[in-house]
Amino acid sequence: MASYELDDEHLSPENNFIGDNETRNLRSRKTGSWLNQEEIKEVVRYDQFITIDWMQDELQEHKKLLAKKQELVNSSGTASIQDRFLSFTLNWFVLAIMGIFIGVIAATLNIMTAWLSNIRLGHCSGAIYLNKSFCCWNEAKVEGSDTCSKWVSWSDYFVLNYFMYILFSFIFSFSAAFIVKKFAPSAAGSGISEIKCIVSGFVMEGFLGWWTLLIKSLGLPLAIGSGLSVGKEGPSVHYAVCVGNCVSKIFEKYRKSASKAREFLTATAAAGVAVAFGSPMGGVLFSMEEISSVFQLSTIWKSYFCALIAVTTLAAINPFGTGQLVMFEVTYDTNWHYFEIPSYILLGIFGGVYGIIVSKYNKRVVSFRKKYLSNYALREVVTLAILTASFSYFNEFLKIDMTESMEILFHECGKGFDHPMCDPDSKKTLLIFSLLFATISRMVLTIFTYGCKVPAGIFVPSMAAGATFGRAIGVLMDMLHSSHPNSSIFLTCPTPNSDGTTPKCIIPGTYAFLGAAAALSGITHLTVTVVIIMFELTGALRYIIPTMIVVAITKSINDKWGEGGIADQMIKFNGLPLIEVNEEHHFNNDLVIEAMSTVTVTLPFSRDESVSISQLRKILSKTKFKGFPVIQSFSIPKIIGYATRTDLLHVLSSNDQSTYDDAELCDFSKENGPFNKILNHSPVIINKDTTIGYLLDIFHKLGPRYVLVENEVGLLCGLVTRKDVLRYEHSIADKTNVKHLRKVEDEFNDKVWNLMLYCNISMRKTLGKLFHNNENRYL
Repeated sequence: MASYELDDEHLSPENNFIGDNETRNLRSRKTGSWLNQEEIKEVVRYDQFITIDWMQDELQEHKKLLAKKQELVNSSGTASIQDRFLSFTLNWFVLAIMGIFIGVIAATLNIMTAWLSNIRLGHCSGAIYLNKSFCCWNEAKVEGSDTCSKWVSWSDYFVLNYFMYILFSFIFSFSAAFIVKKFAPSAAGSGISEIKCIVSGFVMEGFLGWWTLLIKSLGLPLAIGSGLSVGKEGPSVHYAVCVGNCVSKIFEKYRKSASKAREFLTATAAAGVAVAFGSPMGGVLFSMEEISSVFQLSTIWKSYFCALIAVTTLAAINPFGTGQLVMFEVTYDTNWHYFEIPSYILLGIFGGVYGIIVSKYNKRVVSFRKKYLSNYALREVVTLAILTASFSYFNEFLKIDMTESMEILFHECGKGFDHPMCDPDSKKTLLIFSLLFATISRMVLTIFTYGCKVPAGIFVPSMAAGATFGRAIGVLMDMLHSSHPNSSIFLTCPTPNSDGTTPKCIIPGTYAFLGAAAALSGITHLTVTVVIIMFELTGALRYIIPTMIVVAITKSINDKWGEGGIADQMIKFNGLPLIEVNEEHHFNNDLVIEAMSTVTVTLPFSRDESVSISQLRKILSKTKFKGFPVIQSFSIPKIIGYATRTDLLHVLSSNDQSTYDDAELCDFSKENGPFNKILNHSPVIINKDTTIGYLLDIFHKLGPRYVLVENEVGLLCGLVTRKDVLRYEHSIADKTNVKHLRKVEDEFNDKVWNLMLYCNISMRKTLGKLFHNNENRYL
């Protein structure tokens, strides 16, 4: 008999209570072969997640509603309207509190991030607490320069400024990694993958707690300020959902309702994206397209309301002092031209290729990190920050914060915006080279940085890479137009005005904007959400069509050669228990009997075979299962019902302990008895010959935590959960090619690790010999 680890619904074979002949025959078949999971890394984290039973939650809500109605009937009934009004008002009041909370956090983080990013380059004389923007607020900028007299560098010497830049990167990155490791390891990374699983019906202890909220909020500006290639959008969703979870837990009405909690988590996820991009509608669509698998009309309204309150709060605080919700918000008033469509297609191709390359190699880096660097998280983060700062200082588009860089790249030249790259006499070839270097560097940095042990998003780094590439294409197009203004290609360009000036035909900033949209779509595999977010960023309805063209090309390439968005890939890579609602599975026509577990704990209904109270307590103490099937008897395992652990514990604790003798029987058959009352007489039951595709529909539409499986005569064969289906999928997959690729990857990782060790030892020997004339001094 196959050995099996404890799980939510099952018990090891030696504690098995099923004893019929058919079950024993089933064990000798393929059924249960998936229980050997040691070599399958995709399922290693399943035990960290507790499954929510949406049917049970809905049943409890229905019981509460009936009890409340009965209470009103027994009373005068005058409080009915008042209670309904208070209940309705409380929902929106709590959402408003969450929105305000999220907006305040977002504004605070924007101010902190701007100051931390600027302090690496200099400080405000007389007011070191001000960032560069506020320092130069009341002073006109020196013409042709992006500096002002109040903002000064740390030194007049280039070498000292370079050293200070690296030093601050070291301090900020070390601080971010240290507080995450010390106080809240779950605050590392983006968090979107885990949130998708939680919203779909799983609980991960501590992932959405107060400590995670605090450390995520503190670590995020430090990580961004250090210059690491990380963004705030993914972490913004995480801390926003933490707010939704923590605030809702304050109210008893929502603390015990999983369905209400899901609505709040979905709404706050929308608010997190809304404050990150200044896009309330984009936030709602992100929740629909990326986060939630069940999105009702009421949830849409709540998500929109929460996002609106959060964005309004952010706008009221005005963290940038410009009236903009995000730093790279721009407005275009120039039309696009049909001859630019080939360029848009090129940007779309770039977005698709970017998403495929970054996702593929980032997974390899994460795999290497898990195997070799898990004990060196602080060193890894600090090393990445120092290396990033070391060469980023020499490139204008890598040196400054990514949001500031995109603000520059998105801008139209002229109209009060004077930047060296807008100078018609500047060397455009050098500018293009600088932009392409920044693009490649940002891609490489994102591959190595995303997933390290600090709060880290991938949206903004991807947009920054797309913006530099797009601006390079825009500059090339502008150079082509300047060289051949009378070409038939440019016939639709504006004609000279009466005053002799000629309106711009090619706007390189729009290409940067579209390149950012392409890269964002490529890495997330989102479509409508990206289009709406970019529209809300610019307010330019006329660029909706170019954005749709770019995103459509990107989506087509990703569908053909990619593996989906980075969040979905990380769900599979990190072993998170999520079954996508709209995903096509190759095992849909397989039978449930192949995926179910025949090893499960059952309780007898028959008084003749009833377990004693002491046996029941032993079962509850030695297992962590959420419930137990109740069968007629061990010899005739006909399904009678299902008893949850919570109800059993409630019966045992709600009565006087002296009334329960250890030898007393746990009698489910006694009508109106305490155990009979808690029995669910109508659990979800399917036949063993049902297809897994039909079973998935049950899980998606009804949301049960478990489904009991019976044979043709109604006898219990086993039990199946969502985790079982995923385990079965990973077990039956053709692992031959996968194992070969994994072996090759492991061999390559071993060589890289050995090279790193060799370099480390060589460096220590060199330092020992240099300073102490003893090469073994630091070994």
